[in-house]
Amino acid sequence: MPVSGVTVSDLFANASILTYDHDPGGTTALITSPDGGTIKRYVALADYGAFAGLVMATIATTGPTLVDIVAATDSAGTDVTSIVSSGTVAADAVGDFVAIECSAAQVKEVGDAAGKVFTHVGIRITCGNSGDEAAVTYIRFKPRFPQAALTANVIA
Repeated sequence: MPVSGVTVSDLFANASILTYDHDPGGTTALITSPDGGTIKRYVALADYGAFAGLVMATIATTGPTLVDIVAATDSAGTDVTSIVSSGTVAADAVGDFVAIECSAAQVKEVGDAAGKVFTHVGIRITCGNSGDEAAVTYIRFKPRFPQAALTANVIA
């Protein structure tokens, strides 16, 4: 059977989707990081109306026990503040995942109350064991300017 020559860009023109490795190397709450917190995964929210995340246990002794969407005043994580929390979870088996989302209006509301202008968001994860790891998907959606390739291939 022939392969379609038509290129469709519906979801990927209306959402920016990125998946990251999370290897915290400890049990303290950390922003998504492949190396125990040295590299921190924050994304700009300015041109989007909402943000969501999926956290899936990939190596789980205890697994993720708490997931928060946090906001910061810059890409370095200054003034990091929790916007939405999953509450206690027991994602203790490989493949278990936690889904969480918020609107840009919620981020602004929390920022206004704190006297901060939050520009970036991320997922902060607490794991129950220092050997736990996760795959974390960031989804920014409701773009101000939908366009092709908001989500694109990422190949190192």
